[in-house]
Amino acid sequence: MPDETHHDVDEGAGVPIVSLRGLILPLSLGLGVLGIIAWYTWDEGAFSQFARAINPWLMAGAIGMTLARVVFGGWRISFVSRHSLGFRAGIRCQLMWDFASNISPSVVGGAPLTAYYIARESRVTSMETKASRKGPIAIGDASAVMTYVMLLDQVWFALSVPVILVASVYMDVIPSAAGSVGLWTATIYFVVLMAYAAVFAYATLFRPELLSRLASGIVRLPFLRRFRERVLGEMTQFIARAGVLRKQKSDFFLRGFLLTSGTWLARYFLAVLVIMSFVPDVDTLLLIMRSIAQTISSLVMPTPGGAGGIEGLYALFFGDLLPSAALIVPSLITWRILGYYIFLVVGVAMSTRHLQRTKGKHTTGR
Repeated sequence: MPDETHHDVDEGAGVPIVSLRGLILPLSLGLGVLGIIAWYTWDEGAFSQFARAINPWLMAGAIGMTLARVVFGGWRISFVSRHSLGFRAGIRCQLMWDFASNISPSVVGGAPLTAYYIARESRVTSMETKASRKGPIAIGDASAVMTYVMLLDQVWFALSVPVILVASVYMDVIPSAAGSVGLWTATIYFVVLMAYAAVFAYATLFRPELLSRLASGIVRLPFLRRFRERVLGEMTQFIARAGVLRKQKSDFFLRGFLLTSGTWLARYFLAVLVIMSFVPDVDTLLLIMRSIAQTISSLVMPTPGGAGGIEGLYALFFGDLLPSAALIVPSLITWRILGYYIFLVVGVAMSTRHLQRTKGKHTTGR
């Protein structure tokens, strides 16, 4: 959420490059785990059984959740930028964020690439609208936009965890297949995540120097010292961005949170509607709670986009809710196409187009 003063995007800023390895690794991991699941659950008639059972209206609703996730996410980015980014530009930035997140470890996310893309899109929007009051967003201000959007996500996680924990008292939100060790591990993880989200929100809004001190202490470790200057520089900018956040009015936070709710509810209900489309008698409330738990559990996956681990979590959380284990693979493929692979395809197309434009400008400049 940019300050009142805007600056042009630095022409010399490096363009983030999407490597072929960054695409091959998540695809290999995801398809590899999918293959393992298929090995143990495969049934020759599973796909035809899945196709015959599908309710087209509920499957259309699942597709609608994919669209809603992008629309609410793009709307949120546009809103947080105070409309320096138009709605369509916000949609493009959200698509790039989803793509960048899918080729980056879940615990890292795609924020750096998205910040660059926000700065680029705001420049295009500024040129197209020729607005005199709102200029393009500098990369530093784009990072502030991403900081606030990620803060909203952390608040949402902090509020989602108590729902899971309370529901776990009354139903098997954590499947019995996870065992007692899995149950306690998941419970501890959820509590730690809630505490971390609360601390992150508090520190960002009220005591950003706490995070700065923590980062300063971490980069004192011998194997991290080479990152010290860069990290401390980023934390100095972070404190400045937090100061801008504190100046916002309460309705700014409320509207941002509502848009965040739309984004994450769409993510939760994607799996819910995919499964309901071919299992009409499923326990809907349990399915919703497990979808929330599965989504939040996937946040700590160390692989790009959580590939491999997310497929395993799907089998764990939803396998016993399906009429047959053979239906895990066709439903999993459908869910991953709508929530993952489609964003890889769109992201590659957007990145290729951007590189072609950049190359064309350099050629023209010669």
